[in-house]
Amino acid sequence: MTHSFKITVAPNGARRTKADHPALPMTTDEIAATAKACFNAGADGIHLHVRDDAGVHSLDAGRYRDAMAAIAQLVPQMDIQITTEAAGIYDASAQYQCLTQIIPKAASVSVREMARDMDIAKRLYAFGAEAQIDVQHILYNADDIAQLAHWMEQGIVPPDMKSAIFVLGQYSPQILAQPGDLQSYLNASEMLDLDWTICAFGQNELACARAGMQAGGNLRIGFENNLHRPDGSLAKDNADLVTLTVNEGRALGLTPTSDLQKVS
Repeated sequence: MTHSFKITVAPNGARRTKADHPALPMTTDEIAATAKACFNAGADGIHLHVRDDAGVHSLDAGRYRDAMAAIAQLVPQMDIQITTEAAGIYDASAQYQCLTQIIPKAASVSVREMARDMDIAKRLYAFGAEAQIDVQHILYNADDIAQLAHWMEQGIVPPDMKSAIFVLGQYSPQILAQPGDLQSYLNASEMLDLDWTICAFGQNELACARAGMQAGGNLRIGFENNLHRPDGSLAKDNADLVTLTVNEGRALGLTPTSDLQKVS
């Protein structure tokens, strides 16, 4: 194996708080500081969630702009991907408005959530293509992959919109991800030729990352999905998990893309 792999850190997600881990970033300054630490540890990008004043998941464009500006000031080289995740709070219209108000370089969009409103789905994917947003399809199972394939056949999703993330395991009710889970996603998506990333719920995150790297994919790592090191102990912070993953990839003879950027 000689391929490289990219790491995106997902430092907080939509649901966890400091009650889950004191180092989980929630404010703009905390998120920016975490982004810098994770970039220094080998992450190329950040999967960005923002919170309101009560610490609740938010799709507010102003809060996103503030967080993006803070990250860009501290670590301008870092890629930023926003989320449009509903988290049981937002409808498809609000998700669409979030995307059109911010017009980010990259955004994750759940196929399952977009399927709630086909009119909005058509508009969102069309807007994403026109604005040249790197839309990453969130895929939770083979049914989501089949839905994406159907939309591509219908022309709802442009055929070159191939970025995707395979979500292994589940937050609630908790299902710990297993490395073997990846194969079903690869089998179901084989004909789509996706540019895929994996994330994994629970302390098997590193083992799942190893399977992803060995299969030629990229990785999303961090407290959104996992708070623990492989031995079950709490990770110190998000950068701790990024470092573990970078070292694992190097031990496999692979190269993190962050290393390639340093020598270019």
